[in-house]
Amino acid sequence: MSTVILDTITGKSTATTITIGSTPVVSASANSMTIRGEGTAQTSIQQGLAKVWINMDGTGTIATRDSFNIASITDNATGVHQNNSTNALASDNFTCVYNTGNGSGASNDATNPGTGASASHPNTASQAVFETFDENGSNVDREYVGGSWHGDLA
Repeated sequence: MSTVILDTITGKSTATTITIGSTPVVSASANSMTIRGEGTAQTSIQQGLAKVWINMDGTGTIATRDSFNIASITDNATGVHQNNSTNALASDNFTCVYNTGNGSGASNDATNPGTGASASHPNTASQAVFETFDENGSNVDREYVGGSWHGDLA
């Protein structure tokens, strides 16, 4: 087996494409890189990655189990939490997805009301507020909470 160690890859005709065999797998242009996905579709590496994610315990003393780009968590009220990012997104027009569990098999729901939906806790480029509910629609703290944000970094 051979090992290739290098600092720069430059294509013979262009420095913007990496080809394995006869298949172009990575293409780059001004601040954007795509990689070949399933079939012939291209996936933007920058657009396709979560910019923030968290696995947290939303009960008692709020605790992060693991995270990426999370600076802190704020416990606003029972079942109302706020994730604060280390690096802000470009605007408050990003998408969040949160899910919950409590280990007992009960119905678990979470929602992020989105930008400006909550006058007391609106989303900003560096914070997302979400609520967790029980099967009756009442706010409750959940033991297992996972979430991710998708958008452009500032």
